[in-house]
Amino acid sequence: MKKTCKKIVVVGLLLMGILNNSFYTYASNHKETTEPGNLYALSAVLMDGTSGRVLYGKNAEEPRAMASTTKIMTCILILEQCNLEETAKTSAYAASMPKVHLGAMEGEEFLVKDLLYSLMLESHNDSAVILAEHLRGSVSEFAAKMNEKAKEIGCENTWFITPNGLDAQEEVQGEIKKHHTTATDLGRIMRYCISQSPKKEAFLEITRTPSYSFQDVSGKRSFSCNNHNAFLSMMEGALSGKTGFTSEAGYCYIGALERDGKTLIVALLGCGWPNNKSYKWQDTRKLMEHGLEHYSVHALSEARLPQIPSAIPVEKGQSEILGEGAKVSTVRMETEDMQMLLGAGDEVKTIYRGKTFLEAPVRKGEKIGEIQYQVNGETWKTEEVVAGNAVKEIDYSWCLEQTMNRWAKGGI
Repeated sequence: MKKTCKKIVVVGLLLMGILNNSFYTYASNHKETTEPGNLYALSAVLMDGTSGRVLYGKNAEEPRAMASTTKIMTCILILEQCNLEETAKTSAYAASMPKVHLGAMEGEEFLVKDLLYSLMLESHNDSAVILAEHLRGSVSEFAAKMNEKAKEIGCENTWFITPNGLDAQEEVQGEIKKHHTTATDLGRIMRYCISQSPKKEAFLEITRTPSYSFQDVSGKRSFSCNNHNAFLSMMEGALSGKTGFTSEAGYCYIGALERDGKTLIVALLGCGWPNNKSYKWQDTRKLMEHGLEHYSVHALSEARLPQIPSAIPVEKGQSEILGEGAKVSTVRMETEDMQMLLGAGDEVKTIYRGKTFLEAPVRKGEKIGEIQYQVNGETWKTEEVVAGNAVKEIDYSWCLEQTMNRWAKGGI
């Protein structure tokens, strides 16, 4: 009897190798992408708000104090986890917060909704503490929730201690940690607030409101808030933003803009100290205009796909005819297309990393390889390539059946 199985030899290919790749360099009528020029900020980021890709960074991963830009995280956590009609009570600690503050008195009660406007329009430090204590019982417990959310969003170098952004430090497992973030992480938090959070619409509504008035629950005192985010009237398409200042952080800003199908986020840390309050607006405009001029929206599907083998040989696999090599067909599991801002010179590459042979048994739907979509060497999207059919392992009963079939046909 002839051998029932022949070993498949694959020459010149690795088991998990790059079989083929395709790429293109985006080109358009836009001017060649250049640096946006000198910035006042010590750390800065221009981010694609759709994909989260950093288009430009200056000391983007350098940890720095962030002042009241902290409050965007406080706001989104309260929106996601509280009923806005709940009543929050002012503690002695909350009432002791320094200016800028609402001036809430110990025991005074407010609606959560009203405190959020106080938090985001006037940047009141006591309102932040009232909200934090209302949700988690203490500032430290709320800060733990902030840090948990930061990790969930993908922030790699952020540490929250306060809900209002006042300069602070604490000892954590023998290490002194300051209240800090990076320009990249701050951009990630804003991206979450405006486009990914289930409460994004409420966040945008609050942060875009020009003015707001309210009373404490008893109705004895009235308060008025005005939005201090000058960026909202500075550029067409301005979406949201938050200012900040402490003696350690300097002037800080996080803002977002949406125009011509593009969503841009600018994060600035250490953007001047008194008397240079306007520096942050100059840097914000410069970065936003750079993004609008030099980047266009593109789908990653525009990149040429690599050739994928239509079938993969299977060692020790059952086939319909004795001696014929078993194979599995390949099926590409397409995922939702991804939109991204690309500039002149950005290289989009697609790479297929897949197995060159399999060993039985093989299940239908088993992963064979994947297609990676890369922009300038960084992977942004992945699609799986799977087995389109199952292949059983050669066993005694299959060999017997094949032998009997050949005997019946006079092949033996």
